[in-house]
Amino acid sequence: MTEQLDTLLNEARRFPPSPEFAARAQATAATYAEARADRLRFWADRAAELEWSTPWHTVLEWDPPHAKWFTGGTLNASVNCLDRHARGAKRNQAALLWEGEPGDRRVITYWELFREVGRAANALRALGVQRGDRVAIYLPMIPEAAIAMLACARIGAIHSVVFGGFSPESLSDRINDSKVKVLITADAGYRRGQVIPLKRNSDKALETTPSIEHVVVVQRRPGSSGDEAFAEMREGRDHWWHRLMQDAPLSCEPETMDAEDVLFILYTSGTTGKPKGIVHTTGGYLTGVAATTRMVFDLKDEDVFWCTADIGWVTGHSYLVYGPLANGATCMMYEGAPDWPEKDRFWDICERHGVTILYTAPTAIRAFMKWGDEYPAKHDLSRLRLLGSVGEPINPEAWMWYREHIGGNRCPIVDTWWQTETGAIVISPLPGITSTKPGSATKALPGHSADLLDSLGKRIDVGGGLLALTKPFPSMLRTIWGDDARYVETYFSKWPGRPDLYFPGDGAKRDSDGYFWILGRVDDVLNVAGHRIGTMEVESALVEHPAVAEAAVVGKSHELKGQAIAAFVTLRDKSKQSPALRDELKEFVAKKIGALARPDDILFSADLPKTRSGKIMRRLLRDIAEGRALGDVTTLADPNVVASLRDQYEDKEG
Repeated sequence: MTEQLDTLLNEARRFPPSPEFAARAQATAATYAEARADRLRFWADRAAELEWSTPWHTVLEWDPPHAKWFTGGTLNASVNCLDRHARGAKRNQAALLWEGEPGDRRVITYWELFREVGRAANALRALGVQRGDRVAIYLPMIPEAAIAMLACARIGAIHSVVFGGFSPESLSDRINDSKVKVLITADAGYRRGQVIPLKRNSDKALETTPSIEHVVVVQRRPGSSGDEAFAEMREGRDHWWHRLMQDAPLSCEPETMDAEDVLFILYTSGTTGKPKGIVHTTGGYLTGVAATTRMVFDLKDEDVFWCTADIGWVTGHSYLVYGPLANGATCMMYEGAPDWPEKDRFWDICERHGVTILYTAPTAIRAFMKWGDEYPAKHDLSRLRLLGSVGEPINPEAWMWYREHIGGNRCPIVDTWWQTETGAIVISPLPGITSTKPGSATKALPGHSADLLDSLGKRIDVGGGLLALTKPFPSMLRTIWGDDARYVETYFSKWPGRPDLYFPGDGAKRDSDGYFWILGRVDDVLNVAGHRIGTMEVESALVEHPAVAEAAVVGKSHELKGQAIAAFVTLRDKSKQSPALRDELKEFVAKKIGALARPDDILFSADLPKTRSGKIMRRLLRDIAEGRALGDVTTLADPNVVASLRDQYEDKEG
């Protein structure tokens, strides 16, 4: 078997860039030509746009599957994100526009951010943090999260940000894997009006983390008596952030870092088994995120750039902190949920803060669709000029809704494909050049090389197969922390004898225009009666039905077909659910993409099990469909959803 995927959905709509947008775009057709002519020179020129202490002598050393970029060069990520702006014309420009869920707000200029990072860096040094030490950051979406990351970068410490929605067990695993010395957390954070007890979670995690020497606590929720807030402080170990900052000098001399020195470790979101610490280095990562921020988002000085991702995910690292700040951008940062206190919170923020670039997830877009067109319609979104999508494949229906109701049919959409491991965007339209198609990430960016292969390594010109990245690029991961053998096995062993081919784990199809359509994880592919079908295609077909708000599709064992399709569907109006609608949806899918894709089971659900970052947990849906014991649910936003679905499914089967 060669693992060629059946491709079923066809999409004919196209949206070329407007002449007005193309005329002012940062990237042009010449950008592709430059990269094709000399790929290494292209990346060297992008790297030269940063500020280096020492120039590199070799652009790339490639010993597959290990790469070193900009060998011999030295720089500091904090200097590139702050100093060069704070001492120049952008000194008084807003770096961060922050809004807390309860409504509190802060505006932090580049000069102020530079000073705060200097203070925080000195405070960490005073606690004994040295170059190469690991610091864990377990914070809500508050400015101190970005400040802490940049402070670590300034003194050469390696930060490991842990999403504030993770459990104490997940935090403990990540701390122990990299032997973290200092933890930075908060007394609490806010989510949908609830107080998330981060310090209490941290204390529980720290019962099993012998490497921790100090805990720094940001006071997000002051109590009635000032410092005696929402946290118990252990004498000698725990320190209030504001007290350390109060006593710390403003100016902090930055460490000079080698291009290949580790900037951060970021653990992939799975919580079963040993955590997988993805390692990113300083020079290559910063080059990649700075270049792609400017190219993909067509960044201009006057933009207000809002990447809605949490700082605990790679999207927050790359397109809320390092990429935009390296370019001197003004970034929007919001702490809470998109539906608190009302379902128009995002659009209210866009209107009040004059957001011009919005980068969010398909999961969120589908939620906005479900809530109704009236919420964005209440707000003036005319300042928006570019929309982005990230995190998973976006179905065409959501893409079109996003374009019409958020972008006013005038904003280009950049549907981006990349991963924690790639560090920066790899496949995406360039908004002034590319004619987009709803649901397609289009082509590899300049300087990147992607292909579609079968399991034997043979190229698939048109059709479905396995996505492969065929040449090294600066922002790629260097290894897995403490486990290089796992790095090689996981990412560079799919095609025997070809350690130069990176396998991201995704299936894709390529159309006759050479555009990529990401089909999702290969382990989410269904094998129905000998046909390999991507779950994303069936989900997209379901969501095109006017009654459906969201859908998740999984496979279940079938004695004749090998696998049968089980669909979990959330309706726009749950009062409409009926056996007749269930049959109608099955026929709708069959008509849309073929009888072989007709779901055997459709279960209506008020909600789907999602992580706190908004990703649907298909693994749990597979457990439900197969009648297995449920796996780990610690990362779910609402574990009750799973129990409710299981009960419904068992009732249906009974």
